Amino acid sequence: MLIQYLMSSTAIIITILIYSAILFGVTILTARNAGNKGYYKGNNSSPWYVIAYGMIGASLSGVTFMSVPGNVANTQFSYMALVFGFFAGYAIITLVLLPLYYKLNLTSIYSYLEQRIGINSYRTGAFFFMLSRTIGASFRMYLVVSVLQAFVFEALGVPFIITVAVFILLILLYTYQGGIKTIIWTDTLQTTCMLAAAIISVYLISSDLGFSFTQLFSEIKKSDYSQIIFTDVHDKRFFLKQFISGAFITIVMTGLDQEMMQKNLSCRNLKEAQKNMFSFSIVLVVVNLIFLMLGALLFLYCAHHHIDIPKKTDELFPMIAINYLGPVAGLVFIIGLISAAYPSADGALTSLTTSFCIDILRLDERKDLNEKQSIKTRTIVHISFAILLLIVIVIFRQINDEAVISKLFKVAGYTYGPLLGLYTFGLYTSRKAKDNLVPIICLLSPIICYVINANSKVWFDGYEFGFELLVINGFITWLGLMLISSKQSNLKIA
Repeated sequence: MLIQYLMSSTAIIITILIYSAILFGVTILTARNAGNKGYYKGNNSSPWYVIAYGMIGASLSGVTFMSVPGNVANTQFSYMALVFGFFAGYAIITLVLLPLYYKLNLTSIYSYLEQRIGINSYRTGAFFFMLSRTIGASFRMYLVVSVLQAFVFEALGVPFIITVAVFILLILLYTYQGGIKTIIWTDTLQTTCMLAAAIISVYLISSDLGFSFTQLFSEIKKSDYSQIIFTDVHDKRFFLKQFISGAFITIVMTGLDQEMMQKNLSCRNLKEAQKNMFSFSIVLVVVNLIFLMLGALLFLYCAHHHIDIPKKTDELFPMIAINYLGPVAGLVFIIGLISAAYPSADGALTSLTTSFCIDILRLDERKDLNEKQSIKTRTIVHISFAILLLIVIVIFRQINDEAVISKLFKVAGYTYGPLLGLYTFGLYTSRKAKDNLVPIICLLSPIICYVINANSKVWFDGYEFGFELLVINGFITWLGLMLISSKQSNLKIA
């Protein structure tokens, strides 16, 4: 246990407090005189390279930190096919979506749907984002907080709900004023700590196994974990299926996601936003490879020392780091874990607040409210979403039964699919949909998709859907929109 290696619960709690204090220091510097414009768009003054670096940590969070290494035993390096698809998706975001968002000068990216289709489509898009982001952020934060609970707070008799509540309260306090203006800078700290934790862990495990730098790569390559390309079309790891899914996952979970795009829209101009996205996408490929290498090393370490693999592979990294590698590795892991916990919810809180205030309450158009009144309303919304995240995380603790990364993307396939269909219809057709029927189509699409997925083995000769479920969902939505639309040749698409 932790005490075995002189890592007492007190030392870990002190580490958490020091880390939090640094975050609050950044908040004080960045949130000064931050009104609504600073909260929503960072006053359009954020350096692109700072955003690019910080987005790495926001994209990774606790899912990549523990689930990707833990999943290596089942998926090997096939996840890299998904990552290559991510890169293709980022290229589409850079060349297609960012120019559109900057051209229309959007604060909420879903306001495009109002201009293109109508108010019901606009609110439907915002609803699916808020649903998707609430679930996704809750999953990510649950993963990291549950580990801290198991290894630290449970022994102290602290209930799980209290642990989650404290973390959410800290996040609430450092985001409620500065919003995106603050998060862009706190993300850089979180990214640094998370990457340092992964790299140092790779080094410590390699040293324990006696691998030199060159041996590290050769041993992983000849292990049973390094296969990237799988050619069986029925296999969930099939390369082409992974690649295409990765591209579409990126388009919807970044390009059609208010949280990720809000950071890009805080750049000074379109050119800098495109630089940010291009740089970020290249680095992310390398970073994901590091986490996969870490996963392979964890399983090689277990085999070498005859250690039993935990039933939930998400627990493998914390188990090895804390119980076997010594105090330095344990402390490094805890710091990395803390840095994964905060971005799981801080950006979500800000983007959810932005979407609700702009898309639902229309605060940007309210002439009856002054700046002070708007900020008060925004703060109430911010606190409400914090409470909602707390509730969802506690519920998820009761129902979790598989690796979080699989569940996260599975849920995204159902909730992000309608967004994919809406934007594809808006950008690539000149038809006018019946706006009042759009919510029905978007609600039916995930249900139809679920039925298809549940019966795929019987209906499609044993075929099982993986992440490509997102594409099917988007196609069903698009097809439904085509059926309720009429041709208007003079309609302005973008």
